[in-house]
Amino acid sequence: MADQSPPDSKRGHGKKRGGTSGKVADFRYKRPSRPDGKKGRKPASRAAQPRAGEKPRNPFDKAKQQQQSQARPHQRRQAYAALDLGTNNCRLLIARPSGENFTVIDAFSRVVRLGEGLAASGKLSDASMERTLAALHVCAEKLRRRHVHLARSVATEACRRASNGEAFIERVREETGIVLDIISAQEEARLAVLGCHILLEDGPGPAVIFDIGGGSTELVLVEPSGAVPRILDWMSVPWGVVSLTDTVTGSDESLETRLDRYNRMRRTVRDSFADFAQRIESHIGGEHPIRLLGTSGTVTTLASLHLELPQYDRRAVDGLILESQAMRNISTRLSRMSGQDRQQLPCIGDDRANLVVAGCAILESILDIWPSETLGVADRGIREGILRSLMAADADGERSRVAVQRMREQDV
Repeated sequence: MADQSPPDSKRGHGKKRGGTSGKVADFRYKRPSRPDGKKGRKPASRAAQPRAGEKPRNPFDKAKQQQQSQARPHQRRQAYAALDLGTNNCRLLIARPSGENFTVIDAFSRVVRLGEGLAASGKLSDASMERTLAALHVCAEKLRRRHVHLARSVATEACRRASNGEAFIERVREETGIVLDIISAQEEARLAVLGCHILLEDGPGPAVIFDIGGGSTELVLVEPSGAVPRILDWMSVPWGVVSLTDTVTGSDESLETRLDRYNRMRRTVRDSFADFAQRIESHIGGEHPIRLLGTSGTVTTLASLHLELPQYDRRAVDGLILESQAMRNISTRLSRMSGQDRQQLPCIGDDRANLVVAGCAILESILDIWPSETLGVADRGIREGILRSLMAADADGERSRVAVQRMREQDV
């Protein structure tokens, strides 16, 4: 799973495809300040400002700049990119290093529904591939325009399961220049943890981090260990908001039929989680509070409803800690509503109205096996994990090159 270079600008685009790009995100990815013993929104972090009376650094001090560059090669200004092609969404982040963290300079996200109909047919449909290619052409143009230094593009459950997944990956390479790496479920879980663990509530003892995707759900039992938590156990089940919706069908006509479908979804997921639930049972009821952190469109959507946001606001949601019972209450409410009524809710709309119920069923099943009183919400995951991996590996390589160069100069 080698890191891939950005697409070659000489490769053809094929026909020009429609689509708008994502908005540039000017936020910084680092741990937000913790409220003192209070649940709720964490203050957004800000770039460090000069202290009162302190002179700004002289930008023309070349000698000092060179010395700092050699001492901290990971603070170079190159752009890095991470692309995550999931079962439901295509997401891109482009960022530059900023100290131990990074600052996003461009972002793109589009619902492509790549896995639509996959559960029944076993392959990616022509329509879903065309939607996805249109989004990937936008991503390829952004990679070229931002002069990305290093990029890694990954595909997950839909391409893992589809009989024509490999053929689609090759078509993407030919038409856009983007080389997608179909990663394993284990790698998907590892990247999700790497990307969002910084938002996990402080404290000793194990915790569970989960990622409800479009085609699968990953659960990871972790324990604090240095800069990155140690993975004690993990599980991936082939149930995400798209695959569960397509597999467990039912009528939306009455409250009775809606609740029947929701209960069948809950049983399906519960049975899939059974082995993992048994393995982690010994970690429940210990002396330390149980902690839980979720990264997915499901938890961010439900958190938005909890906050009664008129429209989605990442700054209000990312890093939020709320009571698990509040999420259960919202899940119950959504499972009882008709699809038309769900469409009218802020932060759901047409795209999520049909899928959010499956997400609620998965979330409640997770809360059943890991009964944490609170739930942390992360609007970050695989892409951020990729970016951290790329930047860390590149910084290590740069430090090695600088060390070798100094040794050569000393020999001379």
